[in-house]
Amino acid sequence: MMNLRLLFSGFLILWTTNNVIGQNNLEPHKDSLENIVEKYYDLNIKVFQADSKREDIDKVFELFTEDFTYIHPQYGGVYSRKDLYDGYVRNQENGGYTGEEADVKIINKIIGLNAVSVQRSYVLKKDGKLEDGNPQMTHFEFQNGKIYRITEYW
Repeated sequence: MMNLRLLFSGFLILWTTNNVIGQNNLEPHKDSLENIVEKYYDLNIKVFQADSKREDIDKVFELFTEDFTYIHPQYGGVYSRKDLYDGYVRNQENGGYTGEEADVKIINKIIGLNAVSVQRSYVLKKDGKLEDGNPQMTHFEFQNGKIYRITEYW
């Protein structure tokens, strides 16, 4: 009877310790990472429209950490959060967003620990028709449920 009690007590201690450790794991669930990426693309499509507002840009940047960086080796390297924000605003003010990008088509994605890699293409409006743009690769990294870094590989 004593051995059974000790065995049960040991099991109970291990079980509660495992639950406490599991509760301290603040890593976001893979589904939530996928949802953040989808929200990022949905918000960007809204920004890319000719009638977008500064508030639309602000909504995109709510998804980012304060120390967010955007990396695009093909187009100049590393951009801070402020650099990227200023670029969005400048494009909007200069009429750079025309609505050519009608949607984003996710072709493939790999979801890992605090990271999502996406192969995607924009659905483009050309001559009154919709067509898929060239496939492109983007890698998202996350911290505390927000986008920490975006690296473009196209």
